[in-house]
Amino acid sequence: MDKKKRKHKGNKPKQQSTMKKKQQQNENHKSKSIHDILPLELIHRILLRVPVKDLGRLKCVSKLWNTLISDPDFAKSHLHLSAAPTHVCLFIYDYSNAFSVDIEAVFHRHTAVKEVSLPFKMNTPFDFKVMCSCRGLVLLHRAPHFLIVWNPLIGSSKKVSYSHIVSRSRRKYFMFPDIACLYGFGYDALQDDYLVVVASQDKNDQEHFDCLSLRTNSWTNLDFALSKPLGTSNWQSRGFFLNGAIHWASFRFYSILIFDLKERSFSIISMPEQVMGYIFGTHLVLLGGCLALYSNDPKKTNIWVMKEYKVHSSWTFYQIPRGDVAPLCLSNGSDIVAQDSVLLPIDPYLRLAKYNVRGELLQHRISYDHHLAHVKARPISMSSRTSYIVYTESLVPVPSEIKDKDKKKKNGRQNQKNDVKQEKRTRSE
Repeated sequence: MDKKKRKHKGNKPKQQSTMKKKQQQNENHKSKSIHDILPLELIHRILLRVPVKDLGRLKCVSKLWNTLISDPDFAKSHLHLSAAPTHVCLFIYDYSNAFSVDIEAVFHRHTAVKEVSLPFKMNTPFDFKVMCSCRGLVLLHRAPHFLIVWNPLIGSSKKVSYSHIVSRSRRKYFMFPDIACLYGFGYDALQDDYLVVVASQDKNDQEHFDCLSLRTNSWTNLDFALSKPLGTSNWQSRGFFLNGAIHWASFRFYSILIFDLKERSFSIISMPEQVMGYIFGTHLVLLGGCLALYSNDPKKTNIWVMKEYKVHSSWTFYQIPRGDVAPLCLSNGSDIVAQDSVLLPIDPYLRLAKYNVRGELLQHRISYDHHLAHVKARPISMSSRTSYIVYTESLVPVPSEIKDKDKKKKNGRQNQKNDVKQEKRTRSE
């Protein structure tokens, strides 16, 4: 019995030593950060697939993650690689107030509408209107003659004057977007520059074509691109950016006018034959990264989508059995999200519907919000006081901020290494 007791007592130090080792291993494992477990390159790849709305919270994880996510190059890559783009509709009402609607979230939760603070807003009332969007940036007009480029998600913005166009106009009160002949907003990948283009007429009815570079913050005259008169009054003013070019529609010519930002040249493609001689107005939109047209009959909405860019035979026809809807975007790659009676001013409800390619109703969502109540409790004659645009959220900063970040770019990778070293040092202590 004594031998057994002595043997049992002799095992105790060994057991205690083993337990201490396990505790030490557990503590060492706990002290390791994610950067000790996963290589930086893999963390970078994972973050590129995270939805843009979640990246803002992930910036708070560490200094390293904040540096990674704040890099302009990360923003560009995320724009192309993100698995689930977020489509948002921005509304400006009474020319000075704004709210945004997360289109997909409307079908899943009640917190899809939120108030937005407009940039460069003064205490005195200034007229704001939505003009265009490109890669997560929104182009606004602010009276009397300013253009504002703004990323609503990250809050960066830039204001530019177009007074030189006003000075040569025959109209005393030249303002966008009502009086401008054509305007558009796009991205020149070759120069890594965002461009605003404007077609207008001077006091002698001569057409002019101007281009604003946001990187150089300067206007350039592109009249040489006008080989012949555009007949600007025949085209819808708002342009849509796609595949390195800006597009305008004309239901008078049944054509789409294209301006290539790289080549600085115009071309025209024709609309589908079914549109020819159509008595109802046809509107240009972008659906799922494709050019699309829609027209409202009294009882149905006809939609044509160009599945392959500039391939006339790829026009595909869809029909929704309601005559008062406006297509906004695609959901899940094929379902059409549309708004019923765009901004009906008779009640405080936002009506969104989702249809499949056969025109069958999949979901119908009616959202109430106090912002909508303020907008819609007005007579029909006041509905022109509201403008809206659909854009895809991104982390892309405006070019004025890119310049500042370019200066720090050389130090960026070194900062990332320093952040990793610092975290390891802190944990070891």
